[in-house]
Amino acid sequence: MDDQNNRPFSAPREAVFSTFMQRVYQWMTMGLALTAIVAFLTASNAGLMKFLFSGGMWLFFLAELGIVIWLSASVRTISPQAAVLGFLSYSALNGLTMAGIILYYTAASISSTFFITAMTFGGVSVYGWVTKQDLTSVGSFCGMALWGVIIASIVNIFFHAPVFYWILSYVGVAVFIGLTAYDTQKLKMIHQSTADAPEQLAILGALTLYLDFINMFLFLLRIFGRRR
Repeated sequence: MDDQNNRPFSAPREAVFSTFMQRVYQWMTMGLALTAIVAFLTASNAGLMKFLFSGGMWLFFLAELGIVIWLSASVRTISPQAAVLGFLSYSALNGLTMAGIILYYTAASISSTFFITAMTFGGVSVYGWVTKQDLTSVGSFCGMALWGVIIASIVNIFFHAPVFYWILSYVGVAVFIGLTAYDTQKLKMIHQSTADAPEQLAILGALTLYLDFINMFLFLLRIFGRRR
C-alpha cells in the first residue's frame, strides 16, 4: 500500500508530490536569488560592511537563528503569508551576513563554485527523491557528523591548523551531500503522510534544502575559492 515508506507511490500521488517539490525548489531558488542580490548590494555599501565587521553581523546571525526556530516550530499553525515572509526575511538576512565572501573571493571562483554546488545538489536531491533505500541512518550519521564539524571548526579557530581546515572542508561537503539526499527523502515521507500539502510545508521544505545548498556552497568555496 502507498502508506508504507518502503513502497513506491502510485502514479497519481507521485504526480502530486512532483508538483509539491516543484514548489519547494521554486521557493528555494527564489531564496537563493534574494540572498545573492542582498549580498552584492551589501558588499558595495562600505558603511554597512563596516557595521557588519564591527560586530553588527552577530545581530543578524541571531535574527536568522530566531527565524529558523520560529518557522520550524510553528510552520503548521501560521498563515502561508507569514511563512513566506519568514523565509524571504531569512534569505535576505543571510545575504547580509554572506556579503563578506564577495570581498574575500574572486567573482570567477564564486561563480564556478556556485555552478559546482548546483550540479552536485541537483544530482543528490534527485537521488534522494527516487531512491527506494531508507536514508534515515544516513541522515542520523550526517546530523551527528555536522555537530562534530561545528565543534572542530570552533576549536580550529584557536589553533589555525591548515591541514585540519582542509579536512573539515571536505568532511563538511560530504555531510551536506548526505543531508541533501536525506532531507529530500524526508520531504517525500512527510508529504506521503500528510492529507494535503499546504504552502507552509513547501516553505519549510524550501528552507531545509536552502540551508543544505548554502552550507554545501560555503564548504566547496573553502576548497575551490580563489582569494583576492
